Amino acid sequence: MAQKPSIPKGTRDFSPVEVQRRQYIMNTIKHHFEHYGFMPIETPSFENSDTLLGKYGEEGDRLIFKILNNGQYLKKVKDEDLHSKNEHKVSPQISKRALRYDLTVPFARYVVQHQNDIAFPFKRYQIQPVWRADRPQHGRFQEFYQCDADVVGSNSLLQEVELVKLYDAVFTDLKLDGCTIKINNRKILAGIAQMIGAEDQLIDFTVALDKLDKIGADKVKEEMVLKGISETAIEKLNPVFSLQGEFASKLDVMQSLLSDSEIGQKGIEELEFINKQVVQLGLKSAV
Repeated sequence: MAQKPSIPKGTRDFSPVEVQRRQYIMNTIKHHFEHYGFMPIETPSFENSDTLLGKYGEEGDRLIFKILNNGQYLKKVKDEDLHSKNEHKVSPQISKRALRYDLTVPFARYVVQHQNDIAFPFKRYQIQPVWRADRPQHGRFQEFYQCDADVVGSNSLLQEVELVKLYDAVFTDLKLDGCTIKINNRKILAGIAQMIGAEDQLIDFTVALDKLDKIGADKVKEEMVLKGISETAIEKLNPVFSLQGEFASKLDVMQSLLSDSEIGQKGIEELEFINKQVVQLGLKSAV
């Protein structure tokens, strides 16, 4: 009996109707990107492994799809490494390339490589598929599209205000009622890590905290413990886990929490400026 055709787990086929709908969404987004001065770039589907590895923390590295070298790749592996079955020693010898995990690191590589040809500030957008060796489950796939817009070469917070306006314009045009724009600030994250004594574990800390909406506070705490962050330090995060209310009221809580952190206070000042400007300019879909 002939084997029934199939596709790998974590991937999808898209029908003509689905593709047309996706193209409509993408075209709407592209229109607003270019209205705000962002220009498109594309990067290869795979990068050199050393470009990607080490940029996403230990968990991210495990989820990167590695590409085997061409030809008889096992012949170049040292016998002792092969027999030891040590993946950390064998993997660099058999794989020099990997599928991109996101669009951010390839963009950083692009900027460095082409910096002499770029006029700064450089505003780029990118809509391309990425790949992650995550366990396939409902709503999570190993191949999916990401949509990024970034500005490099400018420290102006007005760029951040513009991005909020951009998102608002896209959500309004697509009639996506009830959307919430969430704003992050690395200085505040650094301040929180400083407050709990986890400055040296900033990546592990932020990777775990980023999952708060997905897995809840208890699971985030468990992951932080597994990463070596002490339970005493984690207890100090309870005000962060229980943040509620409007944007301004949340900032008030964080200001008190990070009163002894210079970098944390700087992050709060930046978000206060952004919030003030957005309120003054107004949003199309403000509630």
